[in-house]
Amino acid sequence: MTTPDAPSADESPSGRYAAFRKRTEGNGPALLDFQTLYDFGLDQFQLEACRALESGSGVLVAAPTGSGKTVVGEFAVHLALTGRQKCFYTTPIKALSNQKYADLVKRYGPEKVGLLTGDNSVNGEAPIVVMTTEVLRNMLYAQSPTLAGLAFVVMDEVHYLADRFRGAVWEEVIIHVPDSVRIVALSATVSNAEEFGEWLREVRGTQTPGTQTRDGRTTGDTAVIVDEHRPVPLFQHMMVGTRLYDLFVDTGKGKDRQAKVNPELRRISLDEVRRNKVNQGRRTGRRRTARPQRYRPPARPDVIERLDRAGLLPAITFIFSRAGCDAAVMQCLYAGTRLTSKEEAEEIRAHVELRTADIAPDDLAILGYDDFLAGLERGIAAHHAGMLPTFKEIVEELFTRGLIRAVFATETLALGINMPARTVVIEKLDKWNGEAHVDLTPGEYTQLTGRAGRRGIDVEGHAVVLWNPSVEPGSVAGLASTRTYPLNSSFRPSYNMAVNLVGAVGIERARTLLEESFAQFQADRAVVGLARQVHKNEEALEGYAKAAKCHLGDFMEYAALRRRLSDREAELARERSSERRAEAARSLEHLRPGDVVLVPSGRRSGIAVVLDPGVGKRSDGPAPLVLTISGSVQRLSILDFPRPVEPIERVRIPKSFSPRNPQARRDLASTLRNKIPEDARERRRGGRGESTAADDAEITRLRAELRQHPVHGCDEREDHARWAERYFRLQRETEQLRRRVEGRSQVIARTFDRVCAVLQQLGYLDGDAVTEEGRRLGRIYNELDLLTAESLRAGVWERLDHAELAACVSALVYESRQPDDAAPPKTPAGAAQEALAAMVGLWGELDAIEKDNRVSFLREPDLGFAWTAYRWAKGHDLDEVLLETDMTAGDFVRAVKQLLDLLGQVTDAAPENSHIRKTARRAMDAMRRGVVAYSSVT
Repeated sequence: MTTPDAPSADESPSGRYAAFRKRTEGNGPALLDFQTLYDFGLDQFQLEACRALESGSGVLVAAPTGSGKTVVGEFAVHLALTGRQKCFYTTPIKALSNQKYADLVKRYGPEKVGLLTGDNSVNGEAPIVVMTTEVLRNMLYAQSPTLAGLAFVVMDEVHYLADRFRGAVWEEVIIHVPDSVRIVALSATVSNAEEFGEWLREVRGTQTPGTQTRDGRTTGDTAVIVDEHRPVPLFQHMMVGTRLYDLFVDTGKGKDRQAKVNPELRRISLDEVRRNKVNQGRRTGRRRTARPQRYRPPARPDVIERLDRAGLLPAITFIFSRAGCDAAVMQCLYAGTRLTSKEEAEEIRAHVELRTADIAPDDLAILGYDDFLAGLERGIAAHHAGMLPTFKEIVEELFTRGLIRAVFATETLALGINMPARTVVIEKLDKWNGEAHVDLTPGEYTQLTGRAGRRGIDVEGHAVVLWNPSVEPGSVAGLASTRTYPLNSSFRPSYNMAVNLVGAVGIERARTLLEESFAQFQADRAVVGLARQVHKNEEALEGYAKAAKCHLGDFMEYAALRRRLSDREAELARERSSERRAEAARSLEHLRPGDVVLVPSGRRSGIAVVLDPGVGKRSDGPAPLVLTISGSVQRLSILDFPRPVEPIERVRIPKSFSPRNPQARRDLASTLRNKIPEDARERRRGGRGESTAADDAEITRLRAELRQHPVHGCDEREDHARWAERYFRLQRETEQLRRRVEGRSQVIARTFDRVCAVLQQLGYLDGDAVTEEGRRLGRIYNELDLLTAESLRAGVWERLDHAELAACVSALVYESRQPDDAAPPKTPAGAAQEALAAMVGLWGELDAIEKDNRVSFLREPDLGFAWTAYRWAKGHDLDEVLLETDMTAGDFVRAVKQLLDLLGQVTDAAPENSHIRKTARRAMDAMRRGVVAYSSVT
């Protein structure tokens, strides 16, 4: 990739003109006009993508964070406006939609730009509309008239289709957008961009060369443009204590030059590990039972001060904990950290007071406004999903203006929000994913550090990882240098998707469309290699069959008889073994302390006395504790007894006996030896033969058939048999491969068939037609879409008032962070409680139907927000509502916004003029107030 164009050495008019001609060679008129909007030259990858768009192609651009991919999306906007057409600019999150809307309004004016995010609907019929991807998906299914004249769809952060919860939406949009619309897909760097581009070409179709659009331009396919060069170089560091070290150093010269992990950093890291071990030993007195003191990382204010001294601010420190982010700000306040001048602090205060003027003073006090403002005035802030959205917006705005210089953030900030910094600090290389602590992936590390380096401001960006005893420099280097970030589909059909697709195109066409998904495309590519191996195996099988051919008859038939005989013998042996194990387990359960037993086999074989029968010690059966005749104490298991055991003698175990007392063990072993003389022990060892089971009728018949077969007397029988054995072994492998091929082929369509079977059973589909209930389901876009529709159909909410309805519907959107064994949540009494119980009962019925049809989409309703939603809908103050929950203001606002979104869908899905529709509207009106009403971002 080229860097931004540098001024020509020849500054004469003719020289400048020549440089301009060289830069713009191959650019069409729209691109030439577009370039005048920027005060910098476009990079080569941006020019290539824009040229492809102007020539009539769609594009996939995969480039690092901060490289300027959005310029390509903005060119699509420019082309749409130039051609008097429409462009939809889609993003994965509402915050990014709001940010992009503001950018485009600044350039083109509010009359030409709209915003649709679910929460906001501004100028939706404008030629340029910024929206979340879900909004566009819903418009496509509803065949909205707003789609008329649409020429471009920009899909920012398209790699989000790998998200296991929301990723399917991106594929739905790509599949269903009309062929006349060009897709502009903008992705972070992924290692399989070419594969994704190949799918885009296949699903979007390569139109016939020379096909003309309405404005006369020639259409083409999808151009794939991959660029891995960062416009601002990124330097990697580790901070040990408050000392900063380069992670890599250059070695060699010229062609032999390469970056290696800094040997000084390795040495210091090892020294620190040793020093910590020594200190722990001193503190604990080297006692094994003492708990070693945990390593204490450098204080956060000290880290910020060190970065400030090194000229590395502004910085974003990623802390994978909301509470940790808030605590970091308070630590800096207590330490007296100040990163702003008096004038800057006054400017910050004025901006914050302006942005929060509509928030009631009482609410500001509850939201921790004073501490929030105190941090901002010192140039310090937190940024995470638990904050009030307005507060998050303020942080973003002030950071962009350069007034905030230290932000402590969770990883959600890395999802597309335009907040680049000079430096990114990562405190830990693992995070909690909701179920367990997991290591950061190379892709996540790159996404986080991609925020470092502000284009046009910084000459270089910096990534700093804080050292601790569990972080070895080599592992950090591995994360920093890995370039394999595959984009994998998370697509699967849903109930809402099924009824919308069937309603639009019918079941058969819907199956065909779903087979065009990226998920099936990736599965099919894997199948190609498996199918090729199956073909090779089939050719080898023919060769093996020829080699086993016998002149006396059909040797493969004879070999099949031998195999059936062998399989039957093995089956009988397994049955005998299973029976013996069961008998052995039962016999162990009857042992008592003092029983002398013979351990028949293994390294523990010999005479032993039972100290403790060990019943209930293990899940796989009794585990007796025994003393061997040599005086050692061992815990045995069922594996030590391949056949039942019976006591051969008994000895008395003294009441004072302790297995931990060496003398007691020796005395009891001596008693055991005296009880069982050496010659008796040898006789018992020699009497361990096993009788073989008599042949059953099947084995007798197969042996007779073998002896009567024509090839039984062949002199080369065993040579033939070796080839036949190879044949059968390869045949088993080939059958396994075939099953894998069948399992991957049409996997999406098979899931769709099962989803349709559930919908047919419940009456949402009638053959190839969507019923009235199915059309209502088609208006519900929610993880629990089917349960929502069933609750509507069953009339579960008919008797509820607006607050009770809010409480019940909240169970369909809220997901608690509480552990499964937490105390039952508080819920409103009366009709709401009965309705919630009915919803859980409905879920149980649907869960059983899903199991019958081998699908699993519906989680159990979560009642954790019901009481909070009820209180808010009833009109209680914010402080009263938050006092009864451990939610932050940001979590509360987001949960209410999600609830409002589903209540709006319930309003659309409920019958016209129904009680539910009116109640849902009242609930929405009651909840859209206070902090919820003046929060524009979720």
